[in-house]
Amino acid sequence: MDSNNKLQTLTTIAELRSRLNAERASGKRIALVPTMGNLHQGHLRLVETAVANADFVVASIFVNPLQFGPNEDLERYPRTLAEDQAQLEAFGCNLLFAPTEAEVYPQGRAGQTFVEVPGISDLYCGASRPGHFRGVTTIVNKLFNLIQPDVAVFGCKDYQQLHVIRRMVDDLSMPVELIGVSTERAANGLALSSRNGYLTEDELAIAPALYAALCDLRAALKGGDTNHERLIEHAQQHLERNGFMRDYIHILRRSDMLAATAADRELVIIAAAYLGAARLIDNIEVDL
Repeated sequence: MDSNNKLQTLTTIAELRSRLNAERASGKRIALVPTMGNLHQGHLRLVETAVANADFVVASIFVNPLQFGPNEDLERYPRTLAEDQAQLEAFGCNLLFAPTEAEVYPQGRAGQTFVEVPGISDLYCGASRPGHFRGVTTIVNKLFNLIQPDVAVFGCKDYQQLHVIRRMVDDLSMPVELIGVSTERAANGLALSSRNGYLTEDELAIAPALYAALCDLRAALKGGDTNHERLIEHAQQHLERNGFMRDYIHILRRSDMLAATAADRELVIIAAAYLGAARLIDNIEVDL
């Protein structure tokens, strides 16, 4: 942590561009860490990674309405700007961009031009949350245009999101290096997430069962079990016995995030499940 760092917070595009033009003109390598705020140790690990890979670090905090469905938690998503600013400053972030919705979408939500990655955006979390990834790629594209970072840092907990963003960057030939950072976990294995705050004390005790189920699946695959359908159903039933409501579990090949076969060696298991008021997601990579 950098006790001498002073964080500047900007809320308008004009101010942002003016400041970054000056930093860019001085030859600095710029990193971006996009967030929706309510920062935890996982976010701060992203900032640490950005600091290690750039001369000037920009974080954004924007609760993006375009990636929330009509019955999701847009209005109650936790907003903790003052606490977030203090943490960003302590971890060496130089600039925070915290715009209003009107600043980001001056034409309104309905009038906004969208960026969409076809195919993969409609699977898994995209199937459970229609339009979600269109909202993600639209705001990430906009932030890349505004900030023009040399490098952008994302967490691997949102495995499908990072895959979608990589596709967008490749397909549109964007001059930005993407760095994925391993999932930050509590001591009991629970992946850190802002939405963990929705869990009750009892649910927090249950929540690590999601990661445990993925670890069991990995062990079975490494042990030579190739009956993916049976393995997944067994894991789903185990989670339901622990109080979860199923969304999905998939065993995929990492290269394209499509269904893995017995011949594939580089896999990822992705999962989402509901526990009380929270929808939890997690993943684990498997090398055979």
